[in-house]
Amino acid sequence: MLPCVVLLALPLFSVSVAAQNDQVNGQTVKVVDYMVATVNGSLVTYSDLVWQLALQPNTLLDNPRREDLQRALETIIEQRLVFQDAEKLPHIHATDKEIEVAIADLLRMFPSQEEFRQRMARTGLTAERLREIVGERVEIEKYLDFRFRSFTVVAAKEINEYYRDTYVPQFRKRLPGAVVPKITDVRAQIEKQLIELRVGSDLQKYIDERRERAEIVILQQP
Repeated sequence: MLPCVVLLALPLFSVSVAAQNDQVNGQTVKVVDYMVATVNGSLVTYSDLVWQLALQPNTLLDNPRREDLQRALETIIEQRLVFQDAEKLPHIHATDKEIEVAIADLLRMFPSQEEFRQRMARTGLTAERLREIVGERVEIEKYLDFRFRSFTVVAAKEINEYYRDTYVPQFRKRLPGAVVPKITDVRAQIEKQLIELRVGSDLQKYIDERRERAEIVILQQP
């Protein structure tokens, strides 16, 4: 079996794929793009990494740290692996309405729309490409709902045990002297939390399995 990640040591100029000039606040900013990796043949560029950072509040864009770029690469690799499976299911396709709602939710994470617009401009992220990125994220989330959440069931016994052994002790530690809510009042909350814990565990196993079978080629370290 081939290793899931192959590192190719290539000089920067040999993988350069684009160079463009953008206007940001009246100044010309040269954006040099290059190939970073492929995931089952799907290209990941340096711009993809920078756009990932641009969509994360409080993340530096000027001279981004290597660790931030590396985390962005790992995130994008996982997103590509899930999206490649999601594309196989036609009913997972994101609608215009779902994309608009997701973009509105994303905007609320930033102090202002102007700051968000500036981050887009500084990284050359167009409105069209933003919709593509958000659309892929919506389809990934819909796929995870279909594959994991819709089939995850939590038994009443598990809820009762979690309430007794975890919820109550944590509540009393956090709010000494306060009246502990009855289980009937927090059952839905606990059920949702247990589902997400199980989904998180199942998702990690799924990602690990997909990575083992995938052909991930690192062309240039970010």
